[in-house]
Amino acid sequence: MSAPTVTSQGRANPAKTETELRRELAAVYRLLAHFKMTDLIFTHVSVRLPGPEHHFLINPYGLLFEEITASNLVKIGLDGELVEPSEYHVNPAGFVIHGAIHEARADAQCVLHTHTKAGCAVAAQEHGLLPLNQISMEFYNRVGYHDYEGIALNTAERVRLVEDLGDRPAMILRNHGLLTVGESAAEAFLRMFYLEKACDIQIAAQVSGDLRVPSPEIAERTARQFAGEATDDFADDQAYEMAWAALLRMLDRTAPDYKD
Repeated sequence: MSAPTVTSQGRANPAKTETELRRELAAVYRLLAHFKMTDLIFTHVSVRLPGPEHHFLINPYGLLFEEITASNLVKIGLDGELVEPSEYHVNPAGFVIHGAIHEARADAQCVLHTHTKAGCAVAAQEHGLLPLNQISMEFYNRVGYHDYEGIALNTAERVRLVEDLGDRPAMILRNHGLLTVGESAAEAFLRMFYLEKACDIQIAAQVSGDLRVPSPEIAERTARQFAGEATDDFADDQAYEMAWAALLRMLDRTAPDYKD
């Protein structure tokens, strides 16, 4: 099987309605709950809404991810304030991190942040993510690193968050967790799914203490294959699109109320 071309999937669609974007974001929250990538009511996923106002949707503070639906997502502006009445509040740390990236990156339609066991373990390692496996190599030289500054409650940190992410699709927040961005909720989630899996593989492989690391040339070539930049005999530019459709079918069977 050839590598999926990540960048060809999940492009931002200006024709999508707010209702469609709400359902996609609610689906991501339910998938994070399903795959046990949550931290109770903490961490966040946000999606930018169409229009010049820079409004975006984020989770209502206090709900478990399995409780989130399309209708209870809250709409806020870059100042972190609600732009529509809601019975819920917003976690300030979500505004600091997500607002900064949405404002700086036009392609960051969705921003996803997690505190998983494997992700936090790799975030605590000095060398960061290693290219130990094909999955890991998707992110070779394509992950930013941001040094820990405490809980993200200081707006001054936003400049450094944006600088450390740069134009990359993912970032490891040292001593903290993982972050991915995408041109859609689907793209950001699938990137996080595989970044999390890469971290899990790394922790498992390190138990042996005898690691085989591919050459930088092979790691870079593999990353270019994932990005659809390499010239190969075959390509698979529908894999991520099909994977997202399969995930939605699963949710439709197991948690259809995410659309409500």
